[in-house]
Amino acid sequence: MPGLLRGVARTAVVAGTATAVSNRVSRRQAGRWSQQAEQQQPYTEAPAAPQAPPPPAPAAPAAVGMDDKIGQLKELSELKAQGILTEEEFAAQKARILNS
Repeated sequence: MPGLLRGVARTAVVAGTATAVSNRVSRRQAGRWSQQAEQQQPYTEAPAAPQAPPPPAPAAPAAVGMDDKIGQLKELSELKAQGILTEEEFAAQKARILNS
């Protein structure tokens, strides 16, 4: 049994060492590649053009006229009469239209 434990322990040490070395090699390679990428960029880049100001925000939609509200309320009442809208849905949509 002690021989088996010694073998398992040795395998764990070897695997841990291999993982640590592999990670270090990967980090070093990534560092080298980033240095090479920086060196390959041209040094005579033209200065960046000034950015244009952002476009103005879209204008708020025009206030809904009373005629539009009346038309929407008529459509809602038709939907309620057809049974498509419940009384609660009708009341909520009516309040939304009147408050807009």
